[in-house]
Amino acid sequence: MALGSIVVLTTATMNRVMVVELALPAILPGLLVSLYYGTQFLRPRFGHGADGGGRRAPWIIGGVMALALGALCAAISVGVMGGSPATGIAMAVPSFLLIGLGIGSAGTNLLALLATRIDEKRQAAAGSAVWIMMILGLAATGIAAGILLDPYSPKRLILVTAGVGVIAILLSLIGVWGQDRHRPSTTNQGTKTAFRAVLAELWADCRIRNFTIFVFASMLAYNLQDLILEPFAGHVFGLTVGQSTRLGGMLHAGALSGMILVLLSGTVLAHWITIPARVWVVGGCVLSGLALIALAMGGMMTGGAWPLTANIFVLGLANGSFAVAAIGEMMRLARDFGGGAREGVRMGVFGAAQAIAFGLGSFLGTAMVDIMRLIANSDAVAYGTVFGLEGATFLIAALLALRVGAPAKSVTAPSPATLIPGEWPCMTLL
Repeated sequence: MALGSIVVLTTATMNRVMVVELALPAILPGLLVSLYYGTQFLRPRFGHGADGGGRRAPWIIGGVMALALGALCAAISVGVMGGSPATGIAMAVPSFLLIGLGIGSAGTNLLALLATRIDEKRQAAAGSAVWIMMILGLAATGIAAGILLDPYSPKRLILVTAGVGVIAILLSLIGVWGQDRHRPSTTNQGTKTAFRAVLAELWADCRIRNFTIFVFASMLAYNLQDLILEPFAGHVFGLTVGQSTRLGGMLHAGALSGMILVLLSGTVLAHWITIPARVWVVGGCVLSGLALIALAMGGMMTGGAWPLTANIFVLGLANGSFAVAAIGEMMRLARDFGGGAREGVRMGVFGAAQAIAFGLGSFLGTAMVDIMRLIANSDAVAYGTVFGLEGATFLIAALLALRVGAPAKSVTAPSPATLIPGEWPCMTLL
């Protein structure tokens, strides 16, 4: 929840201010966010460091503190951009780098801590719960900040960011207090092998490698619309900063609902009906694609009659159901394959693939909007074209998920001779 509450201010609110209030190119926040996603190459190293040191709490708390400081500096830099864009951008670069380092350290070791502490039968539920809390942080902060930021001023943005950062640090301290007391006896085995050797060994495992590739492909489709949604609301529908921020909060509220629905289907509702995870993955991709295409059509309607809030909620619902369907498999792969205490570096590899896809998606989404606004000379047509392409990307992702094959009956990887052509042995959950 702490991570989500800070991140939403950097990817949604500050993004909107730079593009709409300061009239800067959409590619600027896209590049800044891609910059901090680029630091996620270091996630395996963060995980490996905690594997060898035997304690994950310092990496988590330190990461949240770095994230909060980076977000505060980013808010200050946005304020400076109003008077001197060059100076503000120069200040924003190290701020977003610090944000990326904080996310990488805290996020990787939080999931690795879960992988080591939670029984295999409860990993999917635990992973879903953590993901739900992150989305709850995104939604709660998006809605609350939206109220506090109207009318907008740089000072308000700085004060809100500072307050959210303090709350996030306190939540993190409460969340990980005492968790390192229950460490497995194999914790320090990771120090016996050099980082590069560990990474090469993991990548040689086809299960780890193929799952990493799928994470990258699906998360690229997931994130293409992230940085252009609020500017779209401002340019096409004329919403204020607070209104567009609340709209972003509605997207995350929808995602939270989708995740809860998947969680309930695997627990409370499992006594009456069983819905395979593959159905949630494919269905979430298809619904996300259709929601984006509908958003493109709605922006081109005259009179503002399109139910924008409902459309955004459905998009979030589809995104959430898709994301949760794979979280348990990610945790299982992080713990169950390979020897030694290497949960951190495995989770780092998965997290790095996801983050790199997110960064690339942010850049491509904003770049396409800027190009289309120059070509089309119409905001509705420009954003609509990009949303339509993103919707098609989601539909392609659904086809990729369908081609993965039926779930395996065992987590043990089959030998090469028993593999079905075109089937990825890593994708047992899908």
